Amino acid sequence: MPRLRLKTLKADNSMLSILAVKIGEITETFFLEQIVRFLRFEDPSLVTSLFGCVLLGAVLSLLGSFMVLRKMSLMGDTLGHAVLPGICVAFMLTGQKALLSTFAGAMISGLLGVLLIGWIVRYSRIKPDAALGMILSSFFGLGIVFLTMIQKTGTGNASGLDKFLFGQAAALSRSDVTALAVVTLICLFLVLVFYKELKLASFDPHFAAVLGLPVGLLQTLLMILTTVAVVASIQAVGVVLVSAMLIIPPATALLFVKRVSSMLILAIFLGMISGFFGAFLSFLGPSLPTGPFMVVCAAFFFGLAFLFAPAHGIAVVFFKRRARRSRTIRENILKSIYHFFEGKNFAEERVTLEDLAAFRSETVLEIKKSVKSLVGKKWVQKEGDWIAFTQGGKDLAVQLVRRHRLWELFLVKEAMLPADHVHADAEELEHILPESVMRELEDSLKHAKFDPHGKPIPS
Repeated sequence: MPRLRLKTLKADNSMLSILAVKIGEITETFFLEQIVRFLRFEDPSLVTSLFGCVLLGAVLSLLGSFMVLRKMSLMGDTLGHAVLPGICVAFMLTGQKALLSTFAGAMISGLLGVLLIGWIVRYSRIKPDAALGMILSSFFGLGIVFLTMIQKTGTGNASGLDKFLFGQAAALSRSDVTALAVVTLICLFLVLVFYKELKLASFDPHFAAVLGLPVGLLQTLLMILTTVAVVASIQAVGVVLVSAMLIIPPATALLFVKRVSSMLILAIFLGMISGFFGAFLSFLGPSLPTGPFMVVCAAFFFGLAFLFAPAHGIAVVFFKRRARRSRTIRENILKSIYHFFEGKNFAEERVTLEDLAAFRSETVLEIKKSVKSLVGKKWVQKEGDWIAFTQGGKDLAVQLVRRHRLWELFLVKEAMLPADHVHADAEELEHILPESVMRELEDSLKHAKFDPHGKPIPS
């Protein structure tokens, strides 16, 4: 019996391994087949939904850029939630989810929400952020109430209105995509026509008003365009997630560029690729939602930008600060060597590691580590325990000392600071400002020869 049982277990294990291999083959084949199917673009419904996702990513990112610049990001979230009651009321009145009636109901509801926010802010003591929060939650709550009432009717479950919450890109029809394409073209055209006015009103509305620009009319135009874009896109991403596509791509672009035109182009590109990859990822698995995947992709790109953007990425800033701190330490060592030679009236051209360590009040081991980096930079040359300047190191040391003493003199003369309080500030400034600034500083000080302590300023 034990042998028989052992053989049975071996047979079962072999069958399980064969079954596991087959399941792995099926899973791998299914995954690869889905990728191939997506890249062939042979499925008409796939092409329709993909085109719609790319379009909505573009138009929402375009209009969301002005929302972000005007610090009105929450307005996009409010618009996304405010259209839900209008969609439900349109269905309750017509009994069907027709494109025209749904669009009209959502537009009326969204614009009503914007008007209510303006009235609350203008005629009460409520601040804009509180008014946005109230309208957002109130309209969304009302929409959920209407949606629940519709679901309890005979045709409510078949209405498909629940898909407006989180979106269903697969349900986009050609008419939906056509409407979205028309909205995208109209928005792009109007932004190009009124680009200068929108840019100025976004950065400085008071100055724009002084110049005679209709700031209120421009803001109304932007709100109407955003409402139209939200209504056209809501079928794919839903009321809950539409604000993410309005905000995340422009916020990502803002970390990379400074010019508004570059921001708009990059935001549109990020919105489009978020739509593309959102559709791609949702296509790989059964019943995976497209809208949430689009938002996840947009958030992923923002995460990369937050970490690695050339000017503002926290990882880049961290390594830049670390490199600058290391460079400052090396340059301070270089200055100490110069000060040592200066104290000897430049009668000596070499210094021992022990003497330099004593001069800087450090250990010989610390000095050895620092000098090793100076040798790597070819600023000093080392022979045994002796170190001496190279020509490049000497020139840099002279430049650093000159900068330091010029700044000390400037702070004493122009800022009226005591001479014994300027060392730390000059120590910071000497490492970061370019030579052109130092030449202007030297000219303003009339090429002074001595610093406030009486020490000579190197030429």
